[in-house]
Amino acid sequence: QVQLVESGGGAVQSGGSLRLSCVGSEPIFRTYVMGWYRQPPGMPREWVASVSSGGVVNYASSVKDRFTISRNNALITVDLQMDNLKPEDTAKYYCYASASRTQSWGQGTQVTVSS
Repeated sequence: QVQLVESGGGAVQSGGSLRLSCVGSEPIFRTYVMGWYRQPPGMPREWVASVSSGGVVNYASSVKDRFTISRNNALITVDLQMDNLKPEDTAKYYCYASASRTQSWGQGTQVTVSS
């Protein structure tokens, strides 16, 4: 069954903003690290950002100071606010939830940034 569902992708011009949202269906996700990966066309999947159950955040250097990750444990959601988007941010974005020996993925949402 689908455990993570993303929304909020779309097309935007360079310099624009988008907000991605992900909702989880498993209460145990409240204890997991949650975050986002992305996969540009023809490229491997790359990690973007994560937030621990306690709120500790980490970002890839390529998005630091432009993207902001947040979570709501009560609602089991994780959001990614993306500002000052660049064409190189074009990718399919995947939400994930992970613990030491397990990882769950969403089905992805497309983000396209035009110059």
